[in-house]
Amino acid sequence: MPNSNGYKEGGNIVSYEMVIGLEIHAELSTQSKIYCSCKNEFGFEVNTRCCPICTGMPGTLPTLNEKVVEYAVKMGCALGCKINQVSKQDRKNYFYPDLPKAYQISQYDIPLCENGHVDILVDGKEKRIGVTRIHIEEDAGKLLHGESFSGSLVDFNRCGVPLIEIVSEPDMRSPQEAKAYLETIRSILQYLDISDCKMQEGSIRCDVNVSVMKSGSNEFGTRCEMKNVNSFSGAVRAIEYEAKRQIAVLEAGGTIEQETRKWDDTKGESILLRSKEDAQDYRYFPEPDLSTIVLDDSYIEEIRSSIPELPNKKISRYIRDYGLSQIDATLLADDMQKALLFEHTIKENNCTPKSVCNWILGDISKYMNEKNCTISELGITAKNLSDLIALIENGTISNAVGKKVFDFMLETKKTPKSIVEEKGFVQISDENALAEIVKAVLANNQKSVDDYHNGKTNALGFLVGQCMKATKGQGNPAKMKELLLQALA
Repeated sequence: MPNSNGYKEGGNIVSYEMVIGLEIHAELSTQSKIYCSCKNEFGFEVNTRCCPICTGMPGTLPTLNEKVVEYAVKMGCALGCKINQVSKQDRKNYFYPDLPKAYQISQYDIPLCENGHVDILVDGKEKRIGVTRIHIEEDAGKLLHGESFSGSLVDFNRCGVPLIEIVSEPDMRSPQEAKAYLETIRSILQYLDISDCKMQEGSIRCDVNVSVMKSGSNEFGTRCEMKNVNSFSGAVRAIEYEAKRQIAVLEAGGTIEQETRKWDDTKGESILLRSKEDAQDYRYFPEPDLSTIVLDDSYIEEIRSSIPELPNKKISRYIRDYGLSQIDATLLADDMQKALLFEHTIKENNCTPKSVCNWILGDISKYMNEKNCTISELGITAKNLSDLIALIENGTISNAVGKKVFDFMLETKKTPKSIVEEKGFVQISDENALAEIVKAVLANNQKSVDDYHNGKTNALGFLVGQCMKATKGQGNPAKMKELLLQALA
Protein backbone atom coordinates (compact mmCIF):
# COMPACT_ATOMS: atom_id res chain seq x y z
CA MET A 1 0.00 0.00 0.00
CA PRO A 2 1.25 3.48 -0.74
CA ASN A 3 2.16 5.86 2.02
CA SER A 4 3.84 9.22 2.37
CA ASN A 5 7.27 7.59 2.22
CA GLY A 6 7.08 5.37 -0.79
CA TYR A 7 5.70 2.32 -2.61
CA LYS A 8 6.99 -0.86 -4.20
CA GLU A 9 7.88 -0.77 -7.88
CA GLY A 10 9.39 -3.88 -9.45
CA GLY A 11 10.50 -5.16 -6.05
CA ASN A 12 12.23 -1.88 -5.17
CA ILE A 13 11.03 0.80 -2.81
CA VAL A 14 10.41 4.08 -4.61
CA SER A 15 10.39 6.79 -1.94
CA TYR A 16 8.66 10.12 -2.20
CA GLU A 17 9.25 13.46 -0.61
CA MET A 18 6.51 15.91 0.31
CA VAL A 19 6.70 19.48 -0.88
CA ILE A 20 4.50 21.81 1.17
CA GLY A 21 3.65 25.49 0.89
CA LEU A 22 1.15 27.41 3.01
CA GLU A 23 -0.98 30.50 2.43
CA ILE A 24 -2.00 31.96 5.78
CA HIS A 25 -4.83 34.49 5.96
CA ALA A 26 -4.70 36.49 9.19
CA GLU A 27 -7.45 38.89 10.19
CA LEU A 28 -6.03 42.18 11.45
CA SER A 29 -7.22 43.58 14.77
CA THR A 30 -8.12 47.04 13.50
CA GLN A 31 -11.11 48.90 14.90
CA SER A 32 -12.71 49.36 11.48
CA LYS A 33 -12.71 47.50 8.20
CA ILE A 34 -10.16 47.95 5.45
CA TYR A 35 -12.10 50.27 3.09
CA CYS A 36 -14.99 51.65 5.15
CA SER A 37 -15.83 52.80 8.67
CA CYS A 38 -17.83 49.70 9.65
CA LYS A 39 -16.76 48.22 12.98
CA ASN A 40 -14.42 45.25 12.67
CA GLU A 41 -16.24 43.08 15.23
CA PHE A 42 -17.11 39.39 15.48
CA GLY A 43 -20.24 37.66 16.68
CA PHE A 44 -22.94 40.23 15.92
CA GLU A 45 -26.29 39.59 14.29
CA VAL A 46 -26.02 38.83 10.59
CA ASN A 47 -25.74 41.79 8.24
CA THR A 48 -25.49 44.39 11.02
CA ARG A 49 -21.81 45.23 10.49
CA CYS A 50 -21.91 46.17 6.80
CA CYS A 51 -22.61 49.23 4.65
CA PRO A 52 -22.97 50.20 0.97
CA ILE A 53 -19.17 50.42 0.61
CA CYS A 54 -18.24 46.94 1.91
CA THR A 55 -21.20 45.39 0.07
CA GLY A 56 -20.15 47.06 -3.19
CA MET A 57 -23.18 49.20 -3.93
CA PRO A 58 -22.97 51.27 -7.17
CA GLY A 59 -21.47 54.74 -6.76
CA THR A 60 -19.54 53.97 -3.55
CA LEU A 61 -15.79 54.54 -3.19
CA PRO A 62 -13.37 52.74 -0.88
CA THR A 63 -10.88 54.52 1.41
CA LEU A 64 -7.83 52.58 2.62
CA ASN A 65 -7.46 52.15 6.39
CA GLU A 66 -3.88 53.30 7.16
CA LYS A 67 -3.68 50.97 10.17
CA VAL A 68 -3.92 47.99 7.81
CA VAL A 69 -0.78 49.12 6.00
CA GLU A 70 1.03 49.68 9.31
CA TYR A 71 0.18 46.18 10.57
CA ALA A 72 1.17 44.54 7.29
CA VAL A 73 4.51 46.38 7.26
CA LYS A 74 5.07 45.39 10.90
CA MET A 75 4.63 41.72 10.00
CA GLY A 76 6.89 42.18 6.99
CA CYS A 77 9.64 43.69 9.17
CA ALA A 78 9.26 40.86 11.69
CA LEU A 79 9.81 38.29 8.92
CA GLY A 80 12.76 40.10 7.39
CA CYS A 81 10.89 41.03 4.22
CA LYS A 82 11.79 43.68 1.71
CA ILE A 83 9.22 46.45 2.19
CA ASN A 84 8.17 47.93 -1.14
CA GLN A 85 8.01 51.68 -0.76
CA VAL A 86 5.66 51.88 -3.74
CA SER A 87 2.88 49.31 -4.11
CA LYS A 88 -0.62 49.19 -5.49
CA GLN A 89 -3.92 47.41 -5.00
CA ASP A 90 -5.63 45.26 -7.60
CA ARG A 91 -9.01 43.83 -8.42
CA LYS A 92 -9.19 40.04 -8.31
CA ASN A 93 -12.26 39.10 -10.32
CA TYR A 94 -14.35 36.05 -9.58
CA PHE A 95 -18.04 35.26 -9.15
CA TYR A 96 -19.22 33.79 -5.87
CA PRO A 97 -22.33 34.49 -3.79
CA ASP A 98 -20.41 35.85 -0.78
CA LEU A 99 -18.54 38.42 -2.91
CA PRO A 100 -21.14 41.09 -3.71
CA LYS A 101 -18.85 43.23 -5.89
CA ALA A 102 -17.87 40.17 -7.99
CA TYR A 103 -14.27 41.13 -7.28
CA GLN A 104 -11.96 41.28 -4.30
CA ILE A 105 -9.55 44.14 -3.66
CA SER A 106 -6.15 42.55 -3.11
CA GLN A 107 -2.54 42.95 -4.29
CA TYR A 108 -1.08 41.10 -7.25
CA ASP A 109 2.30 41.91 -8.74
CA ILE A 110 3.54 44.56 -6.29
CA PRO A 111 2.73 43.49 -2.70
CA LEU A 112 3.67 45.50 0.37
CA CYS A 113 6.23 42.92 1.53
CA GLU A 114 8.21 40.19 -0.19
CA ASN A 115 11.29 37.94 0.07
CA GLY A 116 11.28 37.25 3.80
CA HIS A 117 11.80 34.20 6.01
CA VAL A 118 10.92 32.64 9.34
CA ASP A 119 13.02 30.23 11.42
CA ILE A 120 11.20 27.26 12.93
CA LEU A 121 12.23 24.57 15.41
CA VAL A 122 11.40 20.91 14.80
CA ASP A 123 12.83 18.27 17.14
CA GLY A 124 15.40 20.75 18.39
CA LYS A 125 16.67 21.56 14.90
CA GLU A 126 16.26 24.99 13.32
CA LYS A 127 15.08 25.35 9.74
CA ARG A 128 14.53 28.49 7.69
CA ILE A 129 11.30 28.74 5.68
CA GLY A 130 11.14 31.35 2.94
CA VAL A 131 8.25 33.82 2.78
CA THR A 132 7.39 34.79 -0.78
CA ARG A 133 5.14 37.76 0.01
CA ILE A 134 2.78 39.45 2.43
CA HIS A 135 -0.06 41.44 0.94
CA ILE A 136 -3.24 43.13 2.15
CA GLU A 137 -6.73 42.26 0.99
CA GLU A 138 -10.36 42.33 2.04
CA ASP A 139 -12.30 39.32 3.27
CA ALA A 140 -15.45 38.06 1.62
CA GLY A 141 -18.81 37.35 3.28
CA LYS A 142 -19.92 34.08 4.77
CA LEU A 143 -22.38 31.54 3.40
CA LEU A 144 -24.87 30.19 5.93
CA HIS A 145 -26.47 26.78 5.65
CA GLY A 146 -29.18 25.47 7.96
CA GLU A 147 -31.84 22.83 8.33
CA SER A 148 -34.53 25.45 8.95
CA PHE A 149 -34.27 26.85 5.40
CA SER A 150 -33.46 25.56 1.94
CA GLY A 151 -30.47 26.75 -0.03
CA SER A 152 -27.88 29.12 1.42
CA LEU A 153 -27.99 32.60 2.93
CA VAL A 154 -25.22 35.20 2.97
CA ASP A 155 -23.90 37.16 5.96
CA PHE A 156 -22.01 40.23 4.74
CA ASN A 157 -20.56 41.16 8.15
CA ARG A 158 -17.17 39.76 7.13
CA CYS A 159 -17.07 41.67 3.83
CA GLY A 160 -14.23 44.14 4.00
CA VAL A 161 -12.62 42.70 7.13
CA PRO A 162 -8.89 43.44 6.73
CA LEU A 163 -6.57 40.51 6.03
CA ILE A 164 -2.93 39.93 5.36
CA GLU A 165 -2.03 36.91 3.30
CA ILE A 166 1.35 35.37 4.16
CA VAL A 167 2.57 33.13 1.34
CA SER A 168 5.42 30.73 2.09
CA GLU A 169 7.95 29.23 -0.26
CA PRO A 170 7.50 25.46 -0.83
CA ASP A 171 10.23 24.78 1.73
CA MET A 172 8.45 22.42 4.12
CA ARG A 173 8.99 18.68 3.76
CA SER A 174 6.77 17.18 6.47
CA PRO A 175 3.47 17.83 8.27
CA GLN A 176 5.48 18.48 11.44
CA GLU A 177 7.41 21.30 9.75
CA ALA A 178 4.14 22.76 8.45
CA LYS A 179 2.61 22.67 11.94
CA ALA A 180 5.72 24.31 13.45
CA TYR A 181 5.57 27.02 10.76
CA LEU A 182 1.87 27.71 11.46
CA GLU A 183 2.45 27.90 15.21
CA THR A 184 5.44 30.21 14.76
CA ILE A 185 3.53 32.58 12.46
CA ARG A 186 0.61 32.63 14.91
CA SER A 187 2.81 33.46 17.89
CA ILE A 188 4.58 36.25 15.94
CA LEU A 189 1.20 37.77 14.99
CA GLN A 190 0.19 37.69 18.66
CA TYR A 191 3.50 39.18 19.84
CA LEU A 192 3.08 42.05 17.39
CA ASP A 193 -0.50 42.50 18.66
CA ILE A 194 -1.88 42.77 15.14
CA SER A 195 -4.19 39.72 15.16
CA ASP A 196 -5.97 37.78 17.90
CA CYS A 197 -5.50 34.55 15.86
CA LYS A 198 -8.75 32.99 17.12
CA MET A 199 -9.21 30.07 14.75
CA GLN A 200 -12.71 29.41 16.08
CA GLU A 201 -13.68 32.90 14.84
CA GLY A 202 -11.90 32.55 11.52
CA SER A 203 -9.20 35.07 12.50
CA ILE A 204 -6.48 32.86 11.09
CA ARG A 205 -6.98 30.38 8.28
CA CYS A 206 -4.70 28.60 5.87
CA ASP A 207 -4.73 27.04 2.43
CA VAL A 208 -2.42 24.08 2.06
CA ASN A 209 -0.47 23.34 -1.12
CA VAL A 210 0.95 19.83 -1.41
CA SER A 211 2.87 17.92 -4.06
CA VAL A 212 5.11 14.87 -4.01
CA MET A 213 8.30 14.11 -5.85
CA LYS A 214 10.65 11.15 -5.94
CA SER A 215 13.36 11.42 -3.32
CA GLY A 216 16.53 12.88 -4.77
CA SER A 217 14.65 14.64 -7.56
CA ASN A 218 14.98 18.38 -8.10
CA GLU A 219 11.72 18.61 -10.01
CA PHE A 220 8.59 19.37 -8.00
CA GLY A 221 5.42 17.44 -8.72
CA THR A 222 2.10 19.05 -9.62
CA ARG A 223 0.62 20.74 -6.57
CA CYS A 224 -2.92 20.61 -5.29
CA GLU A 225 -4.44 23.21 -2.99
CA MET A 226 -6.72 22.36 -0.08
CA LYS A 227 -9.26 24.81 1.28
CA ASN A 228 -11.31 24.75 4.48
CA VAL A 229 -8.41 23.84 6.78
CA ASN A 230 -9.67 25.18 10.11
CA SER A 231 -7.05 23.99 12.62
CA PHE A 232 -3.34 23.30 12.78
CA SER A 233 -3.94 19.64 13.61
CA GLY A 234 -6.34 19.56 10.65
CA ALA A 235 -3.55 20.89 8.44
CA VAL A 236 -1.35 17.96 9.52
CA ARG A 237 -4.08 15.45 8.68
CA ALA A 238 -4.85 17.17 5.37
CA ILE A 239 -1.19 17.09 4.30
CA GLU A 240 -0.80 13.43 5.21
CA TYR A 241 -3.98 12.50 3.35
CA GLU A 242 -3.13 14.48 0.22
CA ALA A 243 0.41 13.06 0.01
CA LYS A 244 -0.94 9.52 0.25
CA ARG A 245 -3.64 10.26 -2.33
CA GLN A 246 -1.12 11.63 -4.82
CA ILE A 247 1.26 8.71 -4.32
CA ALA A 248 -1.63 6.28 -4.88
CA VAL A 249 -2.49 8.03 -8.16
CA LEU A 250 1.12 7.88 -9.34
CA GLU A 251 1.47 4.26 -8.26
CA ALA A 252 -1.56 3.38 -10.35
CA GLY A 253 0.08 4.97 -13.39
CA GLY A 254 -1.97 8.17 -13.34
CA THR A 255 -0.97 11.81 -13.34
CA ILE A 256 -1.68 14.54 -10.81
CA GLU A 257 -3.87 17.36 -12.07
CA GLN A 258 -3.54 20.86 -10.63
CA GLU A 259 -6.75 21.37 -8.70
CA THR A 260 -8.40 22.93 -5.70
CA ARG A 261 -9.83 20.50 -3.14
CA LYS A 262 -11.98 20.90 -0.03
CA TRP A 263 -10.76 19.30 3.18
CA ASP A 264 -13.40 17.54 5.29
CA ASP A 265 -11.82 17.08 8.71
CA THR A 266 -14.74 15.02 10.02
CA LYS A 267 -14.36 12.41 7.28
CA GLY A 268 -10.59 12.80 7.09
CA GLU A 269 -10.59 13.23 3.34
CA SER A 270 -10.66 15.86 0.61
CA ILE A 271 -13.02 16.30 -2.34
CA LEU A 272 -12.48 18.00 -5.67
CA LEU A 273 -13.86 21.54 -5.88
CA ARG A 274 -12.50 22.80 -9.21
CA SER A 275 -9.45 22.83 -11.40
CA LYS A 276 -6.86 25.18 -9.96
CA GLU A 277 -7.01 28.72 -11.27
CA ASP A 278 -3.99 30.61 -12.49
CA ALA A 279 -3.49 34.36 -12.16
CA GLN A 280 -4.91 35.04 -15.63
CA ASP A 281 -8.19 33.39 -14.60
CA TYR A 282 -8.76 36.18 -12.11
CA ARG A 283 -8.20 38.95 -14.68
CA TYR A 284 -6.20 41.11 -12.26
CA PHE A 285 -6.00 44.80 -13.01
CA PRO A 286 -5.04 47.86 -10.87
CA GLU A 287 -7.83 49.08 -8.59
CA PRO A 288 -8.88 52.39 -10.21
CA ASP A 289 -10.59 53.80 -7.10
CA LEU A 290 -7.56 53.63 -4.80
CA SER A 291 -4.29 55.56 -4.89
CA THR A 292 -0.83 54.05 -5.04
CA ILE A 293 0.60 53.22 -1.59
CA VAL A 294 3.81 55.21 -1.02
CA LEU A 295 5.94 54.68 2.11
CA ASP A 296 9.03 56.67 3.08
CA ASP A 297 12.14 55.37 4.84
CA SER A 298 11.37 56.99 8.19
CA TYR A 299 7.90 55.37 8.32
CA ILE A 300 9.34 51.90 7.69
CA GLU A 301 12.22 52.36 10.16
CA GLU A 302 9.87 53.60 12.89
CA ILE A 303 7.82 50.42 12.53
CA ARG A 304 10.91 48.22 12.32
CA SER A 305 12.30 49.71 15.56
CA SER A 306 9.08 48.81 17.40
CA ILE A 307 9.45 45.06 16.77
CA PRO A 308 10.07 43.17 20.06
CA GLU A 309 12.16 40.02 20.39
CA LEU A 310 10.04 37.44 18.62
CA PRO A 311 8.96 34.11 20.14
CA ASN A 312 11.00 31.88 17.81
CA LYS A 313 14.13 33.82 18.83
CA LYS A 314 13.14 33.59 22.51
CA ILE A 315 12.74 29.81 22.26
CA SER A 316 16.26 29.37 20.86
CA ARG A 317 17.67 31.71 23.54
CA TYR A 318 15.84 29.95 26.39
CA ILE A 319 17.19 26.58 25.22
CA ARG A 320 20.73 27.93 24.73
CA ASP A 321 21.08 30.22 27.77
CA TYR A 322 18.87 28.56 30.39
CA GLY A 323 19.02 24.87 29.46
CA LEU A 324 15.24 24.55 29.02
CA SER A 325 13.72 21.83 26.87
CA GLN A 326 12.19 22.83 23.55
CA ILE A 327 8.71 22.05 24.92
CA ASP A 328 9.14 24.22 28.03
CA ALA A 329 10.81 27.04 26.09
CA THR A 330 7.97 27.01 23.56
CA LEU A 331 5.23 27.03 26.21
CA LEU A 332 6.86 30.04 27.86
CA ALA A 333 7.65 32.01 24.72
CA ASP A 334 4.23 31.47 23.12
CA ASP A 335 2.62 33.56 25.90
CA MET A 336 4.17 37.02 26.11
CA GLN A 337 3.04 37.60 29.72
CA LYS A 338 4.51 34.27 30.86
CA ALA A 339 7.75 35.05 29.01
CA LEU A 340 8.01 38.48 30.66
CA LEU A 341 7.36 37.05 34.14
CA PHE A 342 10.00 34.36 33.53
CA GLU A 343 12.62 36.87 32.41
CA HIS A 344 11.92 39.42 35.14
CA THR A 345 12.00 36.66 37.79
CA ILE A 346 15.37 35.22 36.77
CA LYS A 347 16.79 38.77 36.69
CA GLU A 348 16.29 38.81 40.48
CA ASN A 349 19.18 36.31 40.42
CA ASN A 350 18.32 34.28 43.52
CA CYS A 351 16.79 31.11 42.00
CA THR A 352 17.37 28.78 39.06
CA PRO A 353 15.71 29.36 35.66
CA LYS A 354 14.40 25.77 35.60
CA SER A 355 12.58 26.25 38.91
CA VAL A 356 11.05 29.50 37.67
CA CYS A 357 9.93 27.76 34.49
CA ASN A 358 8.38 24.89 36.48
CA TRP A 359 6.42 27.28 38.70
CA ILE A 360 5.08 29.35 35.78
CA LEU A 361 4.11 26.34 33.68
CA GLY A 362 2.88 24.40 36.71
CA ASP A 363 1.12 26.05 39.66
CA ILE A 364 0.74 29.50 38.11
CA SER A 365 -0.72 28.18 34.84
CA LYS A 366 -3.02 25.83 36.77
CA TYR A 367 -4.32 28.74 38.87
CA MET A 368 -4.83 30.88 35.76
CA ASN A 369 -6.85 28.12 34.11
CA GLU A 370 -8.99 27.59 37.22
CA LYS A 371 -9.71 31.30 37.65
CA ASN A 372 -9.79 32.05 33.91
CA CYS A 373 -7.43 34.97 34.36
CA THR A 374 -4.20 36.34 32.88
CA ILE A 375 -0.85 36.82 34.62
CA SER A 376 -1.42 40.57 34.84
CA GLU A 377 -4.79 39.90 36.53
CA LEU A 378 -3.10 37.42 38.87
CA GLY A 379 -1.16 40.25 40.51
CA ILE A 380 2.04 38.33 41.25
CA THR A 381 5.36 40.20 41.05
CA ALA A 382 8.65 38.83 39.78
CA LYS A 383 10.29 39.76 43.12
CA ASN A 384 7.78 37.79 45.18
CA LEU A 385 7.92 34.77 42.87
CA SER A 386 11.71 34.81 42.95
CA ASP A 387 11.79 35.10 46.76
CA LEU A 388 9.28 32.24 47.11
CA ILE A 389 11.32 29.90 44.90
CA ALA A 390 14.52 30.89 46.72
CA LEU A 391 12.94 29.94 50.08
CA ILE A 392 12.22 26.47 48.67
CA GLU A 393 15.63 26.05 47.03
CA ASN A 394 17.56 27.06 50.17
CA GLY A 395 15.55 24.66 52.34
CA THR A 396 13.71 27.26 54.43
CA ILE A 397 10.35 25.77 53.38
CA SER A 398 9.33 22.60 51.57
CA ASN A 399 7.81 22.57 48.11
CA ALA A 400 4.46 21.54 49.60
CA VAL A 401 4.51 24.51 51.97
CA GLY A 402 5.61 26.71 49.05
CA LYS A 403 2.27 26.00 47.39
CA LYS A 404 0.45 27.18 50.53
CA VAL A 405 2.58 30.32 50.65
CA PHE A 406 1.77 30.96 47.00
CA ASP A 407 -1.98 30.86 47.76
CA PHE A 408 -1.54 33.28 50.67
CA MET A 409 0.54 35.58 48.43
CA LEU A 410 -2.29 35.85 45.94
CA GLU A 411 -4.86 36.43 48.69
CA THR A 412 -2.99 38.95 50.81
CA LYS A 413 -0.35 40.41 48.43
CA LYS A 414 2.14 39.96 51.31
CA THR A 415 5.75 38.91 50.71
CA PRO A 416 6.59 35.20 50.97
CA LYS A 417 9.07 35.86 53.80
CA SER A 418 6.46 37.65 55.92
CA ILE A 419 3.92 34.86 55.30
CA VAL A 420 6.42 32.16 56.32
CA GLU A 421 7.24 34.04 59.52
CA GLU A 422 3.61 34.84 60.31
CA LYS A 423 2.36 31.26 59.73
CA GLY A 424 5.36 29.48 61.23
CA PHE A 425 6.02 27.63 57.99
CA VAL A 426 9.77 27.19 58.41
CA GLN A 427 10.84 23.72 57.32
CA ILE A 428 11.74 21.20 60.03
CA SER A 429 15.22 19.84 59.33
CA ASP A 430 16.28 18.86 62.83
CA GLU A 431 17.20 15.16 62.61
CA ASN A 432 16.23 14.34 66.18
CA ALA A 433 12.75 15.82 65.71
CA LEU A 434 12.31 14.08 62.36
CA ALA A 435 13.61 10.77 63.73
CA GLU A 436 10.81 10.75 66.33
CA ILE A 437 8.22 11.38 63.60
CA VAL A 438 9.69 8.58 61.44
CA LYS A 439 9.60 6.20 64.40
CA ALA A 440 5.92 6.97 65.03
CA VAL A 441 4.94 6.65 61.34
CA LEU A 442 6.65 3.24 61.06
CA ALA A 443 4.94 2.00 64.21
CA ASN A 444 1.50 3.04 62.87
CA ASN A 445 1.97 1.64 59.36
CA GLN A 446 3.24 -1.92 59.82
CA LYS A 447 1.58 -3.14 56.60
CA SER A 448 3.49 -0.59 54.49
CA VAL A 449 6.69 -1.59 56.28
CA ASP A 450 6.02 -5.24 55.40
CA ASP A 451 5.16 -4.28 51.81
CA TYR A 452 8.48 -2.46 51.48
CA HIS A 453 10.41 -5.46 52.81
CA ASN A 454 8.52 -7.67 50.34
CA GLY A 455 9.82 -5.61 47.42
CA LYS A 456 6.97 -3.11 47.00
CA THR A 457 9.18 0.00 46.73
CA ASN A 458 6.22 2.36 46.23
CA ALA A 459 5.45 1.80 49.91
CA LEU A 460 8.37 4.13 50.65
CA GLY A 461 6.60 7.00 48.93
CA PHE A 462 3.51 6.35 51.04
CA LEU A 463 5.59 6.45 54.23
CA VAL A 464 7.27 9.71 53.21
CA GLY A 465 3.80 11.13 52.60
CA GLN A 466 2.68 10.07 56.08
CA CYS A 467 5.71 11.80 57.59
CA MET A 468 4.91 14.97 55.66
CA LYS A 469 1.33 14.77 56.86
CA ALA A 470 2.51 14.43 60.44
CA THR A 471 4.62 17.59 60.07
CA LYS A 472 1.79 19.46 58.25
CA GLY A 473 4.03 19.65 55.18
CA GLN A 474 6.91 21.32 57.04
CA GLY A 475 9.24 18.35 57.31
CA ASN A 476 12.28 18.19 55.07
CA PRO A 477 11.23 15.41 52.67
CA ALA A 478 14.79 14.52 51.63
CA LYS A 479 15.91 14.09 55.26
CA MET A 480 12.80 12.11 56.14
CA LYS A 481 13.35 9.77 53.21
CA GLU A 482 16.94 9.29 54.33
CA LEU A 483 15.86 8.53 57.89
CA LEU A 484 13.16 6.13 56.68
CA LEU A 485 15.66 4.19 54.58
CA GLN A 486 17.98 3.94 57.56
CA ALA A 487 15.19 2.69 59.80
CA LEU A 488 13.93 0.18 57.20
CA ALA A 489 17.39 -1.23 56.45
